[in-house]
Amino acid sequence: MQFTDFSKLDLSRLPSPCFVVDEIALERNLILLKQVADASGAKVLAALKAFSMWHFGAKTAEYLNGTCASGLHEARLGQAHYPGEVHVFSAAYSAADLTELLTFADHVVFNSSAQWARFQPLIQSALTARPQLRFGLRINPEHSEGGVPIYDPCAPGSRLGIPLSELDQSQLAGITGLHFHTLCEHGFDALDRTLSAVEDKFGHLLAQMRWVNFGGGHHITAPGYDVDGLIKRIRAFKDKYQVQVYLEPGEAVAIGTGVLVAEVLDLTFNQLPQAILDTSATCHMPDTLEMPYRADVLGAGLADEKAHTYRLGGMTCLAGDVIGDYSFDRPLELGQRLIFEDMAHYTMVKTSTFNGTRLPALAVWNSLTDRLQIVKEFSFDDFQSRLS
Repeated sequence: MQFTDFSKLDLSRLPSPCFVVDEIALERNLILLKQVADASGAKVLAALKAFSMWHFGAKTAEYLNGTCASGLHEARLGQAHYPGEVHVFSAAYSAADLTELLTFADHVVFNSSAQWARFQPLIQSALTARPQLRFGLRINPEHSEGGVPIYDPCAPGSRLGIPLSELDQSQLAGITGLHFHTLCEHGFDALDRTLSAVEDKFGHLLAQMRWVNFGGGHHITAPGYDVDGLIKRIRAFKDKYQVQVYLEPGEAVAIGTGVLVAEVLDLTFNQLPQAILDTSATCHMPDTLEMPYRADVLGAGLADEKAHTYRLGGMTCLAGDVIGDYSFDRPLELGQRLIFEDMAHYTMVKTSTFNGTRLPALAVWNSLTDRLQIVKEFSFDDFQSRLS
């Protein structure tokens, strides 16, 4: 899915490899998310785990209420670059990380009743200094919507969230909210079913709360999402339980906004033509191996759909560093640039330097004015600084 026509971008102006984000497309998504917030009364947070290009921190804060983080470093990034509320959830906190988080986070959500009880001395001390602090528990409604277990927080045996059977309801003093997360690239209907499951299992607790966080995975900015249905359901939930509702979209912030540009370094043959690129599945788009999913290439088709089929592979030593088989109208050439579509979310945040592979540069493009800014290029120092 790609909203911006990146074929209009002169790729010779870019270093390679390079992530390019269209600021017009990003603002389009932010505008829609703010419209949902304004119409429903919900507060919307940007999930930094999906898209944390902090160059856009101030722009994001113009439309959204803050950020949500999955640990100390993401939370610090939110505090430093995204004006607004800072929410954090972690599957478990170390004492050192929690001590620092309690000095600046607005909402801290725990994954177990045991950690909530264990850290009471730290929590009470922090409340003395910052009485505005709010605390919550992540619940597990044991309601799966995900089709891929690795991305399903409610899969059997999941470590994420507290099932009702494990919730110590005698330890809820000081808990002002509940958090749940069941979705991944889902439409409104999946949220609607999830809310019914949450109300069925945890409805007796909701009236005691001041806020409920619906988590992330909402595909709000994708074509066809039932925005009106979402707004009505949030309003009804707020009215019924008298709580502040939070949403934590990640992919919805950046969907359709960015691409990864790569260059053909070599052309070889082993049973089929091979194109070796200066990007990498394992280093730059690991979801193609983890999920897996097929990354779309602008102008390319499935294997054998067009006249010339190539296996696109990365430059690392990993035998499985293969992006996939693609076909093209014309033979590929050395030095040719390829555009991998919709690569802003859950891609930049997962890059690695395995084999010393260079991280893709970061660029911002304005699809209306054609203004291009190279925000950051990475060097040997970035690789060296990771280890000692």
